[in-house]
Amino acid sequence: MSFRGFQKSVVRAPQQFKQKFNLGEHTKDPVYIDSERRFQELETETKRLHDESKKYFEAINGMLQHQIEFSKAMTEIYKPISGRVSDPDSLVPSGNIEGIAACEEYEAVVKDLQETLAPELEMIEARVIRPANELLDVIKVIRKTVVKREHKKLDYDRHRATLKKLQDKKDRSAKDEKAMWKAENEVEQATQEYNYFNDLLKDELPKLFALERQFIQPLFQSFYYMQLNIFYTLHEKMQHCDIGYFDLTLDIEEAFYAKRGDVQERAEALSIVKFKTTGMKRPPKYQRPGALEGNKPAGLLTAGSSTTTSTGPPEAAPSITAPRPWEEQQQAPAVTALRPWETQAETVEAHAPPPYSVKPSTLHATPASYAAPVASPKPSSLSMAAAAKAKPPPPKPKPKALMAAPKVETVTALYDYSAQAEGDLSFRAGDVIEIVTRTANENEWWIGKLHGKQGQFPGNYVQLNS
Repeated sequence: MSFRGFQKSVVRAPQQFKQKFNLGEHTKDPVYIDSERRFQELETETKRLHDESKKYFEAINGMLQHQIEFSKAMTEIYKPISGRVSDPDSLVPSGNIEGIAACEEYEAVVKDLQETLAPELEMIEARVIRPANELLDVIKVIRKTVVKREHKKLDYDRHRATLKKLQDKKDRSAKDEKAMWKAENEVEQATQEYNYFNDLLKDELPKLFALERQFIQPLFQSFYYMQLNIFYTLHEKMQHCDIGYFDLTLDIEEAFYAKRGDVQERAEALSIVKFKTTGMKRPPKYQRPGALEGNKPAGLLTAGSSTTTSTGPPEAAPSITAPRPWEEQQQAPAVTALRPWETQAETVEAHAPPPYSVKPSTLHATPASYAAPVASPKPSSLSMAAAAKAKPPPPKPKPKALMAAPKVETVTALYDYSAQAEGDLSFRAGDVIEIVTRTANENEWWIGKLHGKQGQFPGNYVQLNS
């Protein structure tokens, strides 16, 4: 837009606002309004005709190209992955020979069909798409004239409103008289310009509509016959397509199941196709060597003294004391091997969480392994001093705020479920399971407790208890 055009747009803006909200007087021509409505419909439908015919042209070309790519993909699937370690048939020189031959024959048929249909598709481009595009160019030129007429109408209404305002003024000064004379000239000029474009469009648009009917009739007839030619050619080529790999005498569904055989059952029997999807964090599959297995209870350092007596010297206190709360994460990895005078049970106890208080008897507990005559190294003076010095108890936990215990959410099992992987929770129909974590979607995996064991289970196997 030029600077002059921008200035005119700014001047016309108030009148456009009044016209939009129906303020003041506006010029209306019913004959032109009806013609403009029909022209707008013609513009919309011509654009639609152009777009849809172009989509049809691209769809036929795309269908044939996709058929060729489909046959190429099937050929690659039928071929073996020769010379690779992951291929079970790496020593076999070829794969499904009959399938490969059928794919190549099908590809040749489609390419021949593509060459046969090329002239028909070019006719669609020349007789439908191109004329519709030319009509769109004509409509664009007419649209510019319609916009020009709308601008002249705004100027005409604007100058008329200015002149009427000056004429209604009772006491006019010399300046007002001069302004009224100027306004009369502007109204006269705006009237001539508006009438010119308005009469031109009212006279020419009906002629365009008559020509449009004569334009559409052969266009539609050509498109119809070209469609018939395309479908007839497709039918004839595919009807005479005789590929021995396919048995066309059988029903489609029967032929499918006959070709498939037991492939689906054999594929579903593979363990690698069995997987579960869940939004929750799965439990680790591999534990540390010192981790507990099953439902074996963890040993506590406060369990009291051992009932087995020992003839060996007592162990120093620092070697069996629990780590402090703030040292637990740093000291846990340091215990990597058993000493000759330690048992595995004591190693497990060393990994257990620390208690809130330490009993005195724990510090002087005699391990069962001292019953065997195993030589023990002499403790140094530092270790003896550490053993003689009593370790202060850790601080007591902070008291929690007095509040009612949250209500435990439970579900009732609707079906039996056996654990499919490590970390799953098995149950029978009718069991009441305590919910630990669940989502709003019942088609995901939830976490619950049953008989002291915690694990995950499918949410659609249970029903929430109210």
